[in-house]
Amino acid sequence: MKTVTYSPEFTKSVLDQPEAPAGPIYRYSDPELQEFREIILKKLEAAKKELVYLQGLITRKDEAGTDDTENKYMSMEDGSGSQEREQLNQMASRQIQFIDHLEKALVRIENKTYGICRVTGKLIEKARLKAVPHATLSIEAKLAKSK
Repeated sequence: MKTVTYSPEFTKSVLDQPEAPAGPIYRYSDPELQEFREIILKKLEAAKKELVYLQGLITRKDEAGTDDTENKYMSMEDGSGSQEREQLNQMASRQIQFIDHLEKALVRIENKTYGICRVTGKLIEKARLKAVPHATLSIEAKLAKSK
């Protein structure tokens, strides 16, 4: 009996990693992701410091309002004190939201999905990500959304 060696017509699997990207690139490389991670970490640190500063201002405003009753009644008359406190609260709220967006961007970096537009599936331009590191939409998708 004669033995026949099996030699398939194809030798590569669909699951094999290509040597060089053939066609469009679907995600940023690990060194690029690391670069974005550093940008985000710097912005995150600055944002947290800003939030602590704002919370300190709000705390001082609250303490000033409760200790000095004369000042408290003046604020109620002209409304400037409560308006200023409300502005500080809004700024702190926006800062908390910004921190949340940055932390979610870090998760996307870990998942290697960072920089991919959630509408088009294309890569978001590097310049946009450097300016707005928590962006999840490409300019193309952002413009289409605003129309």
